[in-house]
Amino acid sequence: MTATPEMVRPTGSEELQLNSTGMRVTIGFFVVVPLLAVLAAIPVAWGGWLSWVDVILAFTFYAIASLGITLGYHRHFTHGSFKTGRTMKIVLALMGSTALQGSVAQWVADHRKHHKFSDEVGDPHSPWRYGTSTRAVAKGLFYAHVGWLFDESQSPVVRYAPDIQNDRDLRAISRWFPAIVVGTLLLPAVLGGLITMSWTGALTAFFWATLVRIALVHHVTWSINSVCHVFGTRPFDSRDMSSNVWWLALPALGENWHSLHHAEPTAARHGVLKGQLDISALVIRSLERLHLVRDVRWPRPERVVAKLKDPAMASRVRGYRAAAAPVS
Repeated sequence: MTATPEMVRPTGSEELQLNSTGMRVTIGFFVVVPLLAVLAAIPVAWGGWLSWVDVILAFTFYAIASLGITLGYHRHFTHGSFKTGRTMKIVLALMGSTALQGSVAQWVADHRKHHKFSDEVGDPHSPWRYGTSTRAVAKGLFYAHVGWLFDESQSPVVRYAPDIQNDRDLRAISRWFPAIVVGTLLLPAVLGGLITMSWTGALTAFFWATLVRIALVHHVTWSINSVCHVFGTRPFDSRDMSSNVWWLALPALGENWHSLHHAEPTAARHGVLKGQLDISALVIRSLERLHLVRDVRWPRPERVVAKLKDPAMASRVRGYRAAAAPVS
């Protein structure tokens, strides 16, 4: 990893300036603008063609890939937030593979290394690697968002994910990753063509449920690396700059509540404050009730409260009941 001798992070007034107008323009350029460009190109490239078949296929494949990352690659394989049987393990690994973010072993290795060196030298994708000036943060945001993917050095799987590497089923899925890539690229087009019985249906399904879907899944996932380490709020104590960015809640399926995640990495729920939507946690709860997952590490309210920077926020923690004051 090429990095400055010492990772520089903002302190004091520098941190307060991160939500300034200039910095919000920066985030818009690196995250929002590329997505708007994709949307703007749709009517030009495809004549505005969009059917309910395209919408349903795009939503379905987005949900499969995104949950494969949030539930499978991240909360289960990386952090062990819950346990599964063999069948569910294989299903989650296959779902995550359809996101086209690499094999489960490499993804887990990169993310575990990120937690070990979060926003310090050694972090594979910290946006603070170049400094705290607007120009440095802009450069760091680009690197954390997508640039790090082109870095020749990769997190060694044998060091950071030996459990994944030694799992026979996961090794087989990794070997079949190229075939999974072909399948997730072509299956929406095949389904769109068969459902509509037309080549047009196949082409529009490929555009929406393959190209646009993959672009959105990638950008949303990468935004957790970049945006959620620069902008937003930090209600919990952690040694890094992980933060909560509320407007990513729906597309990120709850991964955006990043402050608690870095304070309590193994917790199955990231959105622990009232009003914080965590779709991934809701799915885990449903799977638990169906006995498809077990030993779920739900965050304990008292432990969450203890990690708050402001104790006055305790009443916002899900499930927390303050002890009654003693009667004098």
